[in-house]
Amino acid sequence: MRRYDMVREFPVEVSGLTLSRRERDVSSGFTRVTTTVELSGAGETGRGEDVCYETEDHDDYPRPDLTGEYTFGEFADAVGEADLWPAEPNQHHAPAFRRWAFESAALDLALKQADTTLATALDTDAEPVRFVVSTRLDGFERIEAILDANPDAEFKLDPVPEWSDDLVDRLADTGRVRTLDLKGLYEGTEVDTDPDPEFYARLFEAFPDAVIEDPAVTAETMDLVEAERERVAWDYPITGVPSVQALPFEPSVLNVKPSRFGSVESLFDTLDYADRLGLDLYGGGQFELGVGREQIQALAAVAYPGGANDVAPGAYNDSDLSGSLPRSPLDPPVGFGRR
Repeated sequence: MRRYDMVREFPVEVSGLTLSRRERDVSSGFTRVTTTVELSGAGETGRGEDVCYETEDHDDYPRPDLTGEYTFGEFADAVGEADLWPAEPNQHHAPAFRRWAFESAALDLALKQADTTLATALDTDAEPVRFVVSTRLDGFERIEAILDANPDAEFKLDPVPEWSDDLVDRLADTGRVRTLDLKGLYEGTEVDTDPDPEFYARLFEAFPDAVIEDPAVTAETMDLVEAERERVAWDYPITGVPSVQALPFEPSVLNVKPSRFGSVESLFDTLDYADRLGLDLYGGGQFELGVGREQIQALAAVAYPGGANDVAPGAYNDSDLSGSLPRSPLDPPVGFGRR
């Protein structure tokens, strides 16, 4: 059965909207700001998290009137028609991020009002979630600090051509690198990485078992990338079924970042499509500071628990790592619905 059809008819009563802002200095050297969207009704509260990256997008936050009684599908349609942007968004994915905040809050609320959980609604079991730790590196020190706190940690790393041969060798020697995010598809952001065929070749050789995420497919890199296509994963462009169909070649692996899909329907339909194609999936995060992190872990628990999920607990984003850190796999969080 289509996943979305399993949740769309849940009734949801919305009587109030509350917004709260969170800020946190994180390990990548910037202050992360998010907004928690709380929808209340029938004695329950559902929460979602707006993960827009530009601080300005969280100023003068909209308060659309969404009060009423709906099915979840009707509420999602109302959100799609609501004016959620008093000013022009600063980033390409921002409208999807905001819509996801409202839809995920409504899904949480609908399931709570029905006294059930997402796993039950989808007629499946939530399983323990394997996670990896995602980080950008200037040197090996961050890896050492994480491994000191959790010797079993696995990693998703963002390589850059400035990495020395020594650093590449030390990382490879850990045997803990599961994913290399080349960020070859970003444009106009601080994390853009220009494709370098020599660097690609060096990485592919040094990490023969790692998943290769978002390589730039150019005339210079095409042969290298196609030779590794069974372990190439796509992340940045994945926003729904049409985006999967538009990839340069039939995929084997997808990184699922729920907020990029905007709507629950788009996310669930893509999960169904990936199942039909037999694709490997793993989840990804967006530096969530609140409920959004638990929700992406909960989605991993019901759809891709064994993937190299980039959904590590927030403690791994702290600038100062001290003491022990949570170990993988995580007990499956509820995320949506009854606690």
